[in-house]
Amino acid sequence: MILHFDNARLIDPEAGTDAQGSLTVIDGKIAALNQPAPAGATRLDARGKCLAPGIVDWGVHVGEPGARHKESYRSAGLAAAAGGVTTFITRPDTTPVTDTPEALDFLARRAGVEALVNVRHMAALTRGREGREMAEIGFLLDAGAVAFTDGEKVTRDTKVLSRCLTYARSLNALVVGHPQDPGLSAGAAVTSGKFASLRGLPGVSPMAERMGFDRDMALIEMTGARYHADQITCARTLPALERAKKNGLDVTAGVSIHHLTLNDFDVGDYRTFFKLTPPLRSEDDRLAVIEAVASGLIDVIGSMHTPQDEESKRLPYEEAAPGAVGLETLLPAALRLYHNGHLTLPQLWRALSLNPAKRLGLPAGRLGAGAPADLVLFDADAPFVLDRFTLRSKSKNSPFDGARLQGKVLATYVAGAPVYQREAA
Repeated sequence: MILHFDNARLIDPEAGTDAQGSLTVIDGKIAALNQPAPAGATRLDARGKCLAPGIVDWGVHVGEPGARHKESYRSAGLAAAAGGVTTFITRPDTTPVTDTPEALDFLARRAGVEALVNVRHMAALTRGREGREMAEIGFLLDAGAVAFTDGEKVTRDTKVLSRCLTYARSLNALVVGHPQDPGLSAGAAVTSGKFASLRGLPGVSPMAERMGFDRDMALIEMTGARYHADQITCARTLPALERAKKNGLDVTAGVSIHHLTLNDFDVGDYRTFFKLTPPLRSEDDRLAVIEAVASGLIDVIGSMHTPQDEESKRLPYEEAAPGAVGLETLLPAALRLYHNGHLTLPQLWRALSLNPAKRLGLPAGRLGAGAPADLVLFDADAPFVLDRFTLRSKSKNSPFDGARLQGKVLATYVAGAPVYQREAA
């Protein structure tokens, strides 16, 4: 099958370009840019809209097994396709935990049958994510795990963690950490400060993130392991991240779209859809982290998609479950940074697509010849008001409910095949 996109605004994060052109797809792969349409090609007029590599969303929670009522691979795949996400990477915080090759094989088979898009999986670093005993990293790597993490359950025992990192280093496996001091952050619902005090909510200092990151960097320096920080959200952590990279440590970092576009004041009158892990930060922190993304210091933007049902969120703020859905809102929320002049589209797609794919060793995220034709066609300027009940996720816990957003996905392609097409208005 041959597809040829005419009159497209090509967003190429690898070349750093944003220019009108054409793109040809043959047998599920990008064959050429800015060349005449081959004979027999199906021609698609993009009408000047943006065509970019599909988003690679790193850190998605799917409720299979254990919480299928919150999210299934089918519903997550539908949400991803509608959001321009062509590959998502799952977290191992399932019930039971994804800490054995058998569990990972089950998820891979399930995702392959149910999801419309590509799905890869992270596995647990320790058994049960309990921080006491190393998981079967070698066998899990052979079974297809792309990285290893215990998520927000930070390993307190540094000897256990150092052994995990040393073994991961011997296998060239990537370890994903959650920079947070577990003692300081225990029981916290918001970031500490005047607003938290006025609301009477338990807070955590931003220094908890810095302390957790500093500890992890000391262990990475000791072991030489490959490391990715799942979320860097505070200005005080950025100098430590910069030092680690300058010192030659194999370290990258990510941030969630919610921490880039929202701040602690959005909690307002105890709005639990804004309760996240880590909690939303100050406006100064938000702006500092945006600047770090623009400079390339922070490498990856993700949704940190965490579906929660109504019963988990309709509780007093301290008791409500943390997390927000984001697969379907990642693209329009990220475009806020473009429309506000903070980031260009190539800079955005570098963090949304190219960098996560490169770090995880995936062939996605590029518009070059030979790359898989995982593509998103979108209108960057189309305005809309989000109604959370229209989201394809089973759970509707979106902090953007009722928000004015700009940017609609028009079509999503995986290996050149359409998996989502917006109906004409």
